[in-house]
Amino acid sequence: MKLRWLSYLGVLVIAAAGVASGPAAASHVRQLSVQEVKAALDKAPSLREKGFFLVDVRTAEEHDTGAIPGTDVNIEFREIAKRHKEIGAGLDDHIVVYCQSGKRSNIAADTLTELGYTNVYNIRGSVNAWLQAGYPLAGGRR
Repeated sequence: MKLRWLSYLGVLVIAAAGVASGPAAASHVRQLSVQEVKAALDKAPSLREKGFFLVDVRTAEEHDTGAIPGTDVNIEFREIAKRHKEIGAGLDDHIVVYCQSGKRSNIAADTLTELGYTNVYNIRGSVNAWLQAGYPLAGGRR
């Protein structure tokens, strides 16, 4: 299973290696562009077999307006420390988090890293960047 995950995440892992600038450098969370995430989702045989856990850390109300396709769970960033087990990930699994602009998800990613998760990624620009790139959201009213 891990080998399959790594093959689907190849784009993400290679792209994230060595990417650190600005505030992200201080947090040590790997940053991904929406294009890298979209390419990984498109490469997967299905959204369930994408090789990483995709976590929306916005509020439930924000999540209800639409989410990035393939989102596994919505846990508000303030609750991530106490609810992280709901993600269903092991400490070595790949977890990609997003919010509306990337700020709250960066905090959530830092929290997950502090909890011992070793492969945590933040989507730079998050939903705002996703929409700006012209990618659709799943569900919701958008």
